[in-house]
Amino acid sequence: MSNKRDLTRAEIVRNRRNERSAKEMAQTKQQALKPMVRATSRTPTVPINGYAPIKQKTKRRFNLLLGLPEIHLPKTKIALPNFHIRANWRFASLIITLLLGVTLYLLFTLPYFHVPQATVFGANRITSEEINAVSGVMGASIFTLQSDEIENNILTNYPELISAQVNVYLPNQVHITVTERTPVILLQQNQGYTWIDTNGIAFRPHGLAENLILLNVIDTPPAGITDENNLTPYLQKDLVDAVTLLAPLVPAGSTLTFSLADGLHWQDPRGWTVAFGTSAHDMPLKMRIYQSLVDSLSASNRTPIYINVVHPDAPFYRMAEVVEP
Repeated sequence: MSNKRDLTRAEIVRNRRNERSAKEMAQTKQQALKPMVRATSRTPTVPINGYAPIKQKTKRRFNLLLGLPEIHLPKTKIALPNFHIRANWRFASLIITLLLGVTLYLLFTLPYFHVPQATVFGANRITSEEINAVSGVMGASIFTLQSDEIENNILTNYPELISAQVNVYLPNQVHITVTERTPVILLQQNQGYTWIDTNGIAFRPHGLAENLILLNVIDTPPAGITDENNLTPYLQKDLVDAVTLLAPLVPAGSTLTFSLADGLHWQDPRGWTVAFGTSAHDMPLKMRIYQSLVDSLSASNRTPIYINVVHPDAPFYRMAEVVEP
């Protein structure tokens, strides 16, 4: 007789349930033992010792966690051109220096920048050729001309000019504007003569001048005060003014003369010498006193040989000495 008995329906259901639970436990254990997918962090690790990490040129990997084991997407590779151009400044400086040198050479040597001659304005008695000859601009490069130097050359060679203004224009134009002195006195001394302007500056006669006052100088007159242009007047300004005031009173045939003893004087054709001194501020008064003396002497039929009105408050005259037989 067998001891094995048939399982009941409840036991069969219980056994199936136990087998299913064991199978599920086995599957869960198998999944738990699978390796995890590796993930790469994008945040750089800060070293503890304070030193900056050494950057290494490594290929970056991009892993995508999808819950599936060992699935990697390929990284897209984009190649960029490498524009690392190293500037050679020494070579660039050499090129710039050569270009500047060539440019300067052309500027100083090309005939296009050379002045043929200067254009002169304001000259009447002095010709343009004479001014060009002393200015030093003819044939010179426009870049070498100095306006102050040209003006100084012109005024030094021609004292008869009051001023000279020089303007330089590219490519090769030079304009010179001069102002000439106006002569008022023709001064004669020791067989020589010169012109004197209203400021007492003496300069050589050049060209023609009209209505000049003839002044004969016996003694060298005192010089004037040196002006800002370093010019010393040959006659003092006060003496020039006195000459211009006396000139209308000089009788025809007489010459206005200067001496240290009498100042300005002349020999009157009627037989006497009249002295007026050198001061101009009281010259009109001296002229009136002189005319009064002449009228008084003529009315009394007296002819002096010398009349002096240098000091208008004490004029005097001298008669000829009468020699008794």
